[in-house]
Amino acid sequence: MIEMNGAVAPLVIRTALPAEAAEVAALHRRARATYYPDGFPDDGADWPGRWREAIGRTDGRVLCAVRDGRMAGIASFRRAEGAPAGTVKLFQFHVDPGLWRSGIGTALHAACVEEWRIDGVRTAVLDVHVGNERARSFYGRQGWVPDVGPGDHHMRLCFTVPGE
Repeated sequence: MIEMNGAVAPLVIRTALPAEAAEVAALHRRARATYYPDGFPDDGADWPGRWREAIGRTDGRVLCAVRDGRMAGIASFRRAEGAPAGTVKLFQFHVDPGLWRSGIGTALHAACVEEWRIDGVRTAVLDVHVGNERARSFYGRQGWVPDVGPGDHHMRLCFTVPGE
């Protein structure tokens, strides 16, 4: 947690803005680099452009967690093409590695769940890198369960969104 004169700076969770796409992409890169042994692979993708597109979509949301004016976490979700009604896919979920274990991921996840509940979503799915034990453990603590056995690189997890 970030402390200022002994007090923890408040965490704000809100919709990301298109102008923040480069900052979101940088956080995404830092977080993903932690589970690639040789660092985040340079795939030639325009990640700021991809994030700008995700932020601008009308069929999904990109939430960001901000503490003390600094981007601390991001979550991107929408209904995947061909997915059943009432199902959402969590495409990206990252907390800045320097802020892990500070409660930001738990708060960001809770905000996602609340958005899903309000939107009438009953099931969420995600694909997690099989070698990312830290993320798999985090998702397990939040109530995600394996949906499909591990593949070569990713496994699918499923979450039941609590109703009212």
